[in-house]
Amino acid sequence: MATIREFEDLEIWKEARKLSKEIIELVKTTELKNDFKLKEQIKGSSGSVMDNIAEGFNRDGNIEFRQFLSIAKGSAGETRSQLYRVFDSGYISEEKLLLLVKSYKALNKRIASFIGYLNKKEYKGTKFK
Repeated sequence: MATIREFEDLEIWKEARKLSKEIIELVKTTELKNDFKLKEQIKGSSGSVMDNIAEGFNRDGNIEFRQFLSIAKGSAGETRSQLYRVFDSGYISEEKLLLLVKSYKALNKRIASFIGYLNKKEYKGTKFK
């Protein structure tokens, strides 16, 4: 495993960023752009996934990092729910919905696995040195 020095090195953050960019693209290229409340909600929740991973990492403590990863998982679930609303409103196809839901479920599993990995580590973080 490569050494992780910055949150940008984390594969889960990279994946969250990629998915957030896909949501932004949906907002720009579909009629979702005219649904102010829903577009802002889904942009916010998708961005929250990557932002919470970054914030937790920069807290320099394993316990806090796990808490923020848990929040990131919640935001990924929130985004999945909003994708169904986007679909139900007729802004995306069922094919696009299923692809994005699958991607967010996979990210959720990866975040959960990373939390499990951190739970097994005795390392508490740099702020406890």
